[in-house]
Amino acid sequence: MKNINRDVMKKFNLETMLTDQLWALHEEISRSLAAGLSEEKRVLDERLNRLSNHAPGRRFYPPVLPKFRNPDNPADTWSGRGRPPHWVAQQLRLGKRMEELKI
Repeated sequence: MKNINRDVMKKFNLETMLTDQLWALHEEISRSLAAGLSEEKRVLDERLNRLSNHAPGRRFYPPVLPKFRNPDNPADTWSGRGRPPHWVAQQLRLGKRMEELKI
């Protein structure tokens, strides 16, 4: 990094430049950096937009029909997938078997 700084100093002879000249150089460098960063951000935003448009969403799962019904409340059903509802645990505690809860 020191070599780059020395090359810049030799090219511009920064040590002998007036404060106004240094400030003008600073402003030009700042504009150039801002433009470069803005362009890089635009390119990255574009890539991100393309990736998000092609990113697969949630997988499609067909609807699952209920396989079990609560004998105390026929409106309560369960497909048998995921965590069993409370009414299933309650029926099992009462001595029922899963086969008895099948629709």
